[in-house]
Amino acid sequence: MEEKNDLNPQSSPVEEKPTTMGSKNSFNPKNWLIFFTILYAITLIPAFILISRKETRKDSDKELIASSLTKKNAVGIIPIHGPIYQDSNSSFIERGSQLISSRIKKMSEDKKIKAIVLDINSPGGSVAAVQEIYSTILKAKKETAKPFIARFGEVSASGGYYIASACDKIIAHPGTITGSIGVIFSVGNVEGLFKKIGVKTETIKSGKFKDIGAMSREMSKEERELLQSMINDSFESFVNAVSEGRKIDKEKLKDLADGRIFTGNQAFKVGLVDKLGDLQDAIDEAGIMANLGKNPPVVKNKRYYFDDILEAIDSKISILPQSASISPIARLEYMWSGF
Repeated sequence: MEEKNDLNPQSSPVEEKPTTMGSKNSFNPKNWLIFFTILYAITLIPAFILISRKETRKDSDKELIASSLTKKNAVGIIPIHGPIYQDSNSSFIERGSQLISSRIKKMSEDKKIKAIVLDINSPGGSVAAVQEIYSTILKAKKETAKPFIARFGEVSASGGYYIASACDKIIAHPGTITGSIGVIFSVGNVEGLFKKIGVKTETIKSGKFKDIGAMSREMSKEERELLQSMINDSFESFVNAVSEGRKIDKEKLKDLADGRIFTGNQAFKVGLVDKLGDLQDAIDEAGIMANLGKNPPVVKNKRYYFDDILEAIDSKISILPQSASISPIARLEYMWSGF
């Protein structure tokens, strides 16, 4: 009988150990399940990226052509969403102004695509990146004579508007935030903080302007004047682009180009926007300009949908490498700082 009692789970000291699972020092099995689920999800991301890149690098041109061949003649749509910067290769996906320019070039070369709609929802970006896309649009228009229509989403300010000025027409929602025509250069100053915590920096430089924009000291008058001259030069390029694209006198435009923002309705009244409407209105306008009529067939490269998903993951999930769009690098920007 004693042996039977020894085999009883309630009296066995070995069987009493699991009762300690509820203690603070133990790891809940539910936490293990959550951990491995997250780990599994993360491992799927690189797999999708590798598959996508392999296919799109080999067949990106064929895919774009094939998508347009499913319809006779069509309007192409290219999304330009979020801050605009050149690809710094810090992201785990291909992105940036180079990718957008490539999309514009490929779509403009497709003979089945008769007009292109730029679906812009962006507060702007770096001067160089914005100008790269702008010049690509002008080249495409010159080489193909295809109409370009800009459609504004929630925000199309500063660099977003700069890009749109290269298009033949601009359509915005009445409540779109646009304008912010201007240039900005921002840099922090942590000199006071460094003094409080006892940090001192030593800089050895080849010239007095070599460390311009350094965060560890106050900017000198000469440095401020030098940066202001750069701002003025980039601002002049902005004003010229808008003046030429929108057919607005430069002096009249400068009254509007003080960095202020407009609603789409206000922008329409002062001539910065051609028409109030939504994406379908922009597509209809493109169809009419391309002699396809209203509600024309639409082409959007399948690759764009996957890119948009990855960009959203890349920018929202903190465990992934951060993109250039949130880099603290000081630079000249056509950017609405309220974004």
